[in-house]
Amino acid sequence: MAEAIACDICIIGAGSGGLSVAAGAAQLGRKVVLIEKHLMGGDCLNTGCVPSKSLLAAAKAAQTIRTAGRFGVNGHEPEIDFAKVHDHVHGVIAAIAPVDSVERFEGLGVHVIQAAARFVDGGTVMTDKGHRITARWFVIATGSRAAAPPIPGLDAVPYLTNESVFERKSAPGHLVVIGGGPIGLEMAQAHRRLGAKVTVLERGTIMPKDDPELVAVVRNALLGEGVEIVEGADIARVEPSGNGVAVVLRDAGGERRVEGTDLLVAAGRRPNVEGLNLEAAGVAFDGKGVKVDDRLRTSNPRVYAVGDIAGGPQFTHIAGYHAGIVIRNILFWVSPAKVDYTALPWVTYTDPELAHVGLTEAQAREKYGDVTVVRWHLHENDRAQAERDIHGFAKVVLRRKGAILGASIVGPHAGELIQPWALAISNGLKIKAFTNMIAPYPTLGEVNKRAAGAFYTPSLFSDRTRKFVDLLARFR
Repeated sequence: MAEAIACDICIIGAGSGGLSVAAGAAQLGRKVVLIEKHLMGGDCLNTGCVPSKSLLAAAKAAQTIRTAGRFGVNGHEPEIDFAKVHDHVHGVIAAIAPVDSVERFEGLGVHVIQAAARFVDGGTVMTDKGHRITARWFVIATGSRAAAPPIPGLDAVPYLTNESVFERKSAPGHLVVIGGGPIGLEMAQAHRRLGAKVTVLERGTIMPKDDPELVAVVRNALLGEGVEIVEGADIARVEPSGNGVAVVLRDAGGERRVEGTDLLVAAGRRPNVEGLNLEAAGVAFDGKGVKVDDRLRTSNPRVYAVGDIAGGPQFTHIAGYHAGIVIRNILFWVSPAKVDYTALPWVTYTDPELAHVGLTEAQAREKYGDVTVVRWHLHENDRAQAERDIHGFAKVVLRRKGAILGASIVGPHAGELIQPWALAISNGLKIKAFTNMIAPYPTLGEVNKRAAGAFYTPSLFSDRTRKFVDLLARFR
């Protein structure tokens, strides 16, 4: 017979969003059941953010050795042991894993069930190990996975995704990457720095969600390191080529073959809805995921969805943000919360990094028409000069009276430098808050204060201001 369990909240999926809901609810005294059919920590820990940034760190170490000659240090081509790089990546995963482990969550009072789950009706979930769970509320947090684009021949060749690329213990000879988004470009640069030849194929332009002015800096950096980037790539088919693979492109001259030893597909994600039997629960969904309102409720008011499965922005920090919204709406229902992406930041962790929050220039002009754009370049920053890393700039989009609409930064540590702008937009601060700030010298963070100051430069040093200063001088 099925084991019957009654609880306050049943969560399906132990990725970032599900774990955050479980930890929060359990520590607030609720009875929580957490169901995970695969690995605790989900995509972020096991096949996403953590391993990718670990691989990038190894690649940056190699590049630092390679380019150390610019400092008068003996720079040379590093010897790379890819098996040890693999061990480093998995060592980082192992170091973080206890935070997401079954043992930790059971210690918080969460009942963790390692099984597959499916709804049998709007208030009941069954697992494939014989558990029957009834709950007052359910949270779907099953995430997403790499999508296979409809390319002829793709199903007939072996290819890598983010779920398998970190298992390699040897470097590819020539890695062909389909997809010029953040995952594709990060993995392209990492593998290039670790010794592989790399070609990126993108049917449009790379990083299409980011400001093209800043994307150009990233593109030039990757090209300078030897990554081949083919934009506007029209892929006709994929086929085996010896012990490797060939991607056949259509162009004006007919067809062009791009041959490589390995293929990485990084061309989008698809929601993990299969097997959940959402129809039985009355939960509406489509190809983008579970349909939710601005409080993250599904068409069944007892069921919420968080993270990638909710069909919105696909970032780990969004899953954590969603968890807070759901906790508030379920447990603090007298003060409900709605999602607000006005100050949503995101970062692509190439070198240079590209970070953004708020509206891009194009979005701001479309919404408001007349906007002001200010920039400050890293070659004017003394810390960047000292570290010989001067390629990049900060760009801020504002309304006339200094209201901050969005900010983008391309350069070293852009993901860190963007955070004051996220704070400012979240709290409705105007640009004057940055000019009032005292920035320590010499830091990269000065670029934010300098960009803010550039907003006032035209008026501060105008003829009108000069005449006012002259007038005041007469009375001294």
